Amino acid sequence: MIKQRLQVLVLALLLALGVSTVSAASGSSLNKVLDSGTLRVGTTGDFNPMSFKDPETREYRGHQIDAAKQLAADMGVEIEFVPTDWKTLINGIVADKYDIVMTGTSMTVGRAKAAGYTIPWGRTGYLPLARKGKADRFKTWEDLNSADVTIGYNLGTSFADFVKNKLPMAKRKEVESPARDWQELLAGRVDVTISSTLEAGKLSSTHEQLVIPFQETANSLPLSFMVRQDDQVWLNFLNNWMRMKHEIGFFKALNKTWGIEGQ
Repeated sequence: MIKQRLQVLVLALLLALGVSTVSAASGSSLNKVLDSGTLRVGTTGDFNPMSFKDPETREYRGHQIDAAKQLAADMGVEIEFVPTDWKTLINGIVADKYDIVMTGTSMTVGRAKAAGYTIPWGRTGYLPLARKGKADRFKTWEDLNSADVTIGYNLGTSFADFVKNKLPMAKRKEVESPARDWQELLAGRVDVTISSTLEAGKLSSTHEQLVIPFQETANSLPLSFMVRQDDQVWLNFLNNWMRMKHEIGFFKALNKTWGIEGQ
């Protein structure tokens, strides 16, 4: 009798798990994308070479845009780019405004508390930017940690926590999208901005007044795509897709195409 009761209990648990699994799959973004035929990609369009607007066509271009198009093609669906900004990236995921964020996001503990991450596709680090003619005063990161230095950064970026925690003596200027911190630097309203190794080279080559005062990188972080934290089915699919793409060298080739070799 006891054995029969145990068998009934195990069967009930297995059935419950099965229903739970089916329910999770049906509510996943994976099935929603496949059913609708459209992959919604949240992207900022302000981060060259990751995601930016072509000045002539006004269409999105960049490393992350190419990755998004490949993901949609592999899934056999259309793609819709949904404009967003750095301070509302996670809010957009939670509010179901898009299925995935592909804009060059780094993985941080703060973001991981509210959003899910795929396995990384690469890494990044931080470099400072300063104005030509005024960059000689900065030789090391510690030179930036001073009360007579004003550092600009965009709200919602990983740079914000870095400046607050690692350069606490410096004055801070928070910049809200769609404005960018380096625009404040060009205008002379800040002394330094913190850039990623992905973007620093582009900015210094595009704007002759911007220079990288020293080459010591800080705060190495993995780069990944963001999704809903509670959607394990979608996350599992994306991780498997990324493993397959890593195996055939897709991301290595993509990094080379967009000038970020060594990732």
